[in-house]
Amino acid sequence: MKDFRLYDVSDFVIDEDFIRWVHEVREEDNLFWNGWLQQHPDKHLVVATARRIVESIQFKQERVDEPEVEQEIGRLLQTITTQPVQPVKQTGMLVTYRWWWYAAAAVLLLCTTGFWYWYNRNSAVHPYAYAAVVASKQLIEHANTTQKPLLLTLPDGSRLTLGPQSRVSYAHTFGSPDTAKNGVTRDVYLLGEAFFEVTKDPHRPFRVFANEIVTKVLGTSFTVRSFEKDTTIQVTVRTGKVSVATRAAVKTSEIILTPNQQVVFERTAQKFQKVLLGTPLMIVPPAQDRSLVYDDAPLDKVFADLSKIYGINIVFDSDLLKKCTVTADLSNEPFYHKLDLICRAIDARYELIDGQVVIESSGCK
Repeated sequence: MKDFRLYDVSDFVIDEDFIRWVHEVREEDNLFWNGWLQQHPDKHLVVATARRIVESIQFKQERVDEPEVEQEIGRLLQTITTQPVQPVKQTGMLVTYRWWWYAAAAVLLLCTTGFWYWYNRNSAVHPYAYAAVVASKQLIEHANTTQKPLLLTLPDGSRLTLGPQSRVSYAHTFGSPDTAKNGVTRDVYLLGEAFFEVTKDPHRPFRVFANEIVTKVLGTSFTVRSFEKDTTIQVTVRTGKVSVATRAAVKTSEIILTPNQQVVFERTAQKFQKVLLGTPLMIVPPAQDRSLVYDDAPLDKVFADLSKIYGINIVFDSDLLKKCTVTADLSNEPFYHKLDLICRAIDARYELIDGQVVIESSGCK
């Protein structure tokens, strides 16, 4: 069985199941891929990029004359190499869109491989790379060379769990009383992955620099993942609120994240995408979940309770759905199962858009 979690863009664009989903738009394929993306929100950008590539290639299912086949294959192979290419002999073959696709995919795959070879070869000298940044500063560094998480306490009382094969650095004056008087930020430099639990201090914002992005908070818990060779950088919020921006243009590209939201930064395209986590966690004590038992309760109350418990914004037309009520026991159910039960009860559906839940319905009588 295919494990799509391990796929990158080049894997998706040559996968027959993925190509069929993009071009044939079958109901069963839509159900599978939409469900899979809900479970793996970190793959949204990769899938979207692969989908655009596949959509850009139009296929015709028709018989193609043998000379045309030889001409097209020769042209594509000439793109791959400058060496002379001998036309391939074909006899009595019905050429479908797959022939055109495999030839085009070969070009795409080689181009992608070449680019990433260049990117990784030059990543060490990238101006925002960890090594380049910390080299010019005298910092305290902690490195986790083990395969287990490493718990650290920073001078200001903040805690972080440093992932395997990860590094973190900060100034010798980090969190000192003098910095509080001067309003100096608490800056941390990360290579790899870490979960932060930040001590609140409104006078000294806490900033995490990870390759091309910077994450800024006052007091919250969140995870940053940014290994040097990763094609994406991910920031996931557990509690509170953070802002994420590119270091090249902080003022113009700020993204605000709230609990159970994740931003994925595509390093090649220099783009952000905000998504909800595949398994949202409660941000209140578990006892709150046991109170989600309703008997003919107004829909707006039900959604307000869910928003409070998970910190997730639920968008719906309150006037259109003001007559809708819910009778259900939603306790001890995962977040998305709760949504499924509610939507079934009011004949509605939901979509995940920009890190929010958007309810679509024609209303209740």
